[in-house]
Amino acid sequence: MSATITMPQLSDTMVEGTVVKWHRKEGDAVKANEEIADIETDKATMPLEVFEAGVLAHIAAGEGQKVKVGEVIAVIATAGEDPAAVKKQAMNGKAPAAEQTPSPAAPVGPPAPPAAAAPAPAPAGASSQRIRISPLARRIAAEKGIDPSRIRGTGPGGRIVERDVRSYSGAPPRPSAGPVPATVSAIEPGQTQVVAMSKMRSAIAAALQRSKQLIPHFYETIDIEMDAVLRLRQKLNQRLEKQGVKLSISDFVNKAVATALLEHPALNARFNAEAGQITRYGDVNLGIATAIPDGLIVPVLRGFNRLSLVEIRQRTADLVERARAQRLKREEQTEATFTVSTLGAAGVREFSAIINPPEVAILAVGAVEARAVVRDGQVVARTMMTVTLSADHRAVDGAAAAEFLVTLKSLLEDPALMLM
Repeated sequence: MSATITMPQLSDTMVEGTVVKWHRKEGDAVKANEEIADIETDKATMPLEVFEAGVLAHIAAGEGQKVKVGEVIAVIATAGEDPAAVKKQAMNGKAPAAEQTPSPAAPVGPPAPPAAAAPAPAPAGASSQRIRISPLARRIAAEKGIDPSRIRGTGPGGRIVERDVRSYSGAPPRPSAGPVPATVSAIEPGQTQVVAMSKMRSAIAAALQRSKQLIPHFYETIDIEMDAVLRLRQKLNQRLEKQGVKLSISDFVNKAVATALLEHPALNARFNAEAGQITRYGDVNLGIATAIPDGLIVPVLRGFNRLSLVEIRQRTADLVERARAQRLKREEQTEATFTVSTLGAAGVREFSAIINPPEVAILAVGAVEARAVVRDGQVVARTMMTVTLSADHRAVDGAAAAEFLVTLKSLLEDPALMLM
């Protein structure tokens, strides 16, 4: 029975998608769960997976074509079917006698528990199926005909990432450290430049405008001494060196955020104005604001509160890498309960972030830097960090927001508390 592939709804606000590229052509064999095309949504370019094995009999939407959600973009001839007959039937406008196979929708209701932790690095001589390699790196290796077992991974825990494959093939690696600069080429004096807004930029503009217009934001800022975190980080990284894991300051900050949210569920919530409801959660689905060229994307790590620091480092690195490569799955972009935005790597001391509805709060994290502070009546040097909480006053009171920040401060100034 042939399988009809329709345009899936890959984001909550998506009504149509654009076929950016087909990775298979008509007549090619396809495997179940294989990525056969790239689809541009209103937020990102994402892979299209098929869930039936067979032959790609008919491509109904060419590259660059916009297709509404639910409309047919391809037909697969499954076992025992004649691809030519299936294509002819599809081109004659007759719906194949098959089930529609769009990508599955994200679950409705409470946030899902976290996925299983990444497996330990495979020993030398293990089969390629046990090699720790990111999905994007695996795909590039396959396209270039490179055996992943011959590549030395430089990602967390020895994981092979995109830059490793590109370096091995002789192509320049893509930088992965630090924020992606949102700069453009210089404009000559006396000249002007008119830039058409991309689908992503248009979606960002509309969403942020709605947020600022409809949500009564209020802001609270607190300074946090980070010397204890730096000492603990140094100690843990020495022990983790043999595993190839290097914890970042953000890992500790995000761990503390998740711990504090469990104590203050009023902030770990989503607001439904139409239903007049505030839904609070017992697990933290943490959104991590990530800069990409000409845009911003917020990948989501579900069940963040259940992760160890090592798991946080490994899964964050993988998620951010795939976010910047725009290779996220739908469930990795939806149902965040709280978001953290960090500009510390760029040297920004403090800033205020815009809430990502229906979440009720977002934390803006500034740079960790040495400052002169007063302790016991003496001016001394301490390593400080400033964070600013933006909250929705319809769902959160000022006192609740302040209590959350006080808890966050105590956890980071005595980080052993969040490891208990």
